[in-house]
Amino acid sequence: MARHVKWFEDLRRGDVATVGGKNASLGEMVAALGGQGIRVPGGFATTADAFRAYITHNYLDARIADTLAALDAHRIDLHEAGATIRRMIREGHWPDDILAAIRDAYAELSRRAGVDAVAVAVRSSATAEDLPDASFAGQQETYLNVRGTEDLLAACRRCFASLFTDRAITYRRLKGFDHDKVALSIGVQRMVRSDIGGSGVMFSLDTETGYPDLVLINAAWGLGENVVQGAVTPDEYQVYKPFLDRPGLVPILEKGLGAKEKKMIYGRDGQSTRNVPTSKAERGRFVLSDAEILDLARMAVTIERHYGMPMDMEWARDGETGELFIVQARPETVQSRADAAGFRSYSVHDKGPTLLTGLSVGAAVAAGPVCVIESARDIDRFVDGAILVTSITDPDWVPIMKRAAAIVTDHGGRTSHAAIVSRELGLPAIVGTGDATHLLHDEQEVTVSCAEGETGYVYAGIARYSVEDIALSDVPETRTRVMLNMANPAAAIRWWRLPSAGVGLARMEFVINNAIKAHPMALIHPERLDDETRGKIAELTSGFSDNQKFFIEKLAMGLSRIAAPVYPDPVIVRMSDFKTNEYAELLGGRGFEPKEENPMIGFRGASRYYSDAYAPGFALECQAIRRLRDGMGFDNVIVMIPFCRTPEEADRVLEVMAANGLKRREKGLQVYVMCEVPSNVILAEEFAKRFDGFSIGSNDLTQLTLGVDRDSAELAALFDERNAAVQWMIRSVIERAHAVGCKVGFCGQAPSNDPGFARLLVGYGIDTISVTPDSFLAVKRNVAEAERMT
Repeated sequence: MARHVKWFEDLRRGDVATVGGKNASLGEMVAALGGQGIRVPGGFATTADAFRAYITHNYLDARIADTLAALDAHRIDLHEAGATIRRMIREGHWPDDILAAIRDAYAELSRRAGVDAVAVAVRSSATAEDLPDASFAGQQETYLNVRGTEDLLAACRRCFASLFTDRAITYRRLKGFDHDKVALSIGVQRMVRSDIGGSGVMFSLDTETGYPDLVLINAAWGLGENVVQGAVTPDEYQVYKPFLDRPGLVPILEKGLGAKEKKMIYGRDGQSTRNVPTSKAERGRFVLSDAEILDLARMAVTIERHYGMPMDMEWARDGETGELFIVQARPETVQSRADAAGFRSYSVHDKGPTLLTGLSVGAAVAAGPVCVIESARDIDRFVDGAILVTSITDPDWVPIMKRAAAIVTDHGGRTSHAAIVSRELGLPAIVGTGDATHLLHDEQEVTVSCAEGETGYVYAGIARYSVEDIALSDVPETRTRVMLNMANPAAAIRWWRLPSAGVGLARMEFVINNAIKAHPMALIHPERLDDETRGKIAELTSGFSDNQKFFIEKLAMGLSRIAAPVYPDPVIVRMSDFKTNEYAELLGGRGFEPKEENPMIGFRGASRYYSDAYAPGFALECQAIRRLRDGMGFDNVIVMIPFCRTPEEADRVLEVMAANGLKRREKGLQVYVMCEVPSNVILAEEFAKRFDGFSIGSNDLTQLTLGVDRDSAELAALFDERNAAVQWMIRSVIERAHAVGCKVGFCGQAPSNDPGFARLLVGYGIDTISVTPDSFLAVKRNVAEAERMT
C-alpha cells in the first residue's frame, strides 16, 4: 500500500516528486502545523508511481506519445489529441494492487470519520505543479462530494485523464514542461461541510502590488469552486499582518461586500454538486465575522512563516461545527518573484467617459477593440490583440487569454482563475464588473486601466497613456523629509515601495465621497429622508449593524489603508473639508446643507465641527479616528484641522475633539492645523500654542492672500504661488513657527508641478514637503539638489 498510497500525515513538502505540490503541502501542514492551530481535513494521496503503473498496465505510454507527436506534427488538432488521450485513460483498468490500496485507504478514512462511506473531495496534484515559476492554476480537475468506493475509483480515473485536458497540454507547452516527465497524484480528502458554511481563497500578500504586510481573503457561500473559477463576485477582506499578535486590536483594513450571486451545494442525490441562487439575506451580509477573518489571517501568517515564502491558500468553514479549515496551500508565483528594486507606473491621459468599473488586476493599461466571447465554444473567433470580454474564464480559456491585450469579466474576485492567470501572463484585467458582456460590443474601442488603484476602469475610446520605470536605487537621501499626498485608499498600497517619510496629507473627504457616499447627518437622521433615499442608504449599509457603525468602520478602514503601507512613519489625516455645495452632493445631503453664494470661504472646515448643524457628524469622524488609532493600532496617525480662522475657534474644536475621545497629546495624539488663512500666519505664535505643527495649503493661502478665486478661469493668470506676497506668507510662518519649536510642512500641489518651488521651500527651511506619488522621485531629486546648493 505504501508504494501506491500515502496518508497526509506521512508526507512532507519535499515529497513533490511522489505526490505533487498540493498533496505534499497538505501533508506538511498536517504533520508540522497541526499543533499551531492549522486545521487540515484528513485524507490520503495516490503516488506518482501509482499513476505510472496505471499507464503502463494499460499499455498507454506509447499510445500517448504517438498522439502527442501527431499533435506536434499538426496531423491532428489540440482538441482531438486531448480527447483521444483522456478517453484512453478513462477506459483503463486498475492494477490489482493499486485497486486494493485505494479501497483499503478509503475504508480506513471512512472508519476514522465514523461512517460507512465518507464524502470526499478528489483533487488532482501534478508532480510538476506549484513550482516557483508556475501556478498550474486549475489545470487538472477536482471532484467534490464523492461518496462510495466505486464513485471514488471513477473520479480517480477522471483525475488521471485530466492531466491531458486541452488546457493542461497547452500550459505545459507554454511553460516548457515535458509531458512524459509529469505524473499525477490524487488527493482524497474528507469533505468539509462548506456547502452550508462558506469557503474561499486567501493570499499572504497583496496580489496586485506584492505588498507583504497584507493578507487578502475572498469568501463566498457554499463550496469553494465558484470563488476559484470566478463564477461569483466574493466578499473581500484585507488584514494588516504586523498587528495580528497585538491583543485587543482588529486590524481589518477592508471589508468589501461581494454580490455572491450563487452558491454550490451538495446535489439532491447527496453525491454530486449543483449551483443554486443565494438568498437576498446571504447577498446582504458578510460570509465571515471579524473574529473569523482574523483567525484565517493568523493561519496565513503561520503557514507563510513555516514555508518561508508568500502563500496561496484555499479555506473552508464547516457549517455544522463552525470550524475553519485549510484545504490547500501552495507558493504564490507572481508577486513574490517580482523585482523589488523597482516597478512600472502607468498614467492615463485624455481618457474618455467611464463605461464600466470592477476590481483591477495587473496595475497596467491596455487599449484596443473589444471581442465579446460568452462561451468557450466560440473562442476560435477571438482576434489577437483584442480586449477579451467574457462572463468568467476557466482553464480552457488560457490559449486565447495569452493572445489578449487585456481581459474584462462579469464575475469573479481577485483570487479567481481569470485574475490568477492574467497576473501570470502579465495582462491587465478587470474582474467582477457585473455586466461587461451586456454593455460592451465587438470592435468597440476601449481603454482598460488597472493603474488607478483597486478599482479598474473601462474608458470609451483609445486613451493616451504613459509608462515610467521607477528604479528605487536612484532615490537620493535628503534632510528635508519628502512625504506623499494621498486621497484614494485603493491606490495607496500601490506606492508602498516608495521610500517616503510618510503621508503629509490624507484627505478624509475622498474616503467619505467614494467609500461612504452618504452625508453623515443623513446616516444619523434617516427619518428626515424620503423613502427612495432611505432605500439607497439601506443598500449602502448592507452588512453593517447600523448606519453610524457603517460610517465609522468604513472611514476607519479607508484611512487605515493609507496608514498601513508607511507605518510607523506619520500619516497626517485632514478632517473633512467639503464645502457646503460638495456636502450637498452626498446621498441625503441637500436637506442638511445651507445654500451659500461663496462656499469657498463659507461654512467649511473648523467652523463646522462645533456647530449644532454638523457636530454629530464630526463626532462620527472622531470615533473613526479613535477606531483607527486605538482599535486598529495605527498610532502613527496625526489629526489635522482645516480652515481654522482664529485661535478661539481652535480652542472650540480641540474641546469638541476631547469630548469625543481625541484629546491632544493623550496616547501620543498630535494635532496639526492647516496654514491656509492669512490669520494662521499673522497669529502663528498663538496657533502654535494650540497645535503641534502647521501644514501649508498653498492653494487657499494664495487665494486668500491675493484675493483671487482659485476656480476662476478669468483670474487664472493672477493666481500665482510665486507671488512675493504669498512667498512672504510661507517664509514668515516657517520662521515664526520654528522660533517657538513648532514644525511646518507643505502639502500643496506646487512642488509637484514646479521643481523651482521645491527648491524655494528648502531655502526657507521647510521641515517636510508632501507631494503626489507620481512626482515623488522628481521632487526628491530637486530637494537633494537644493540641499547641496545651500
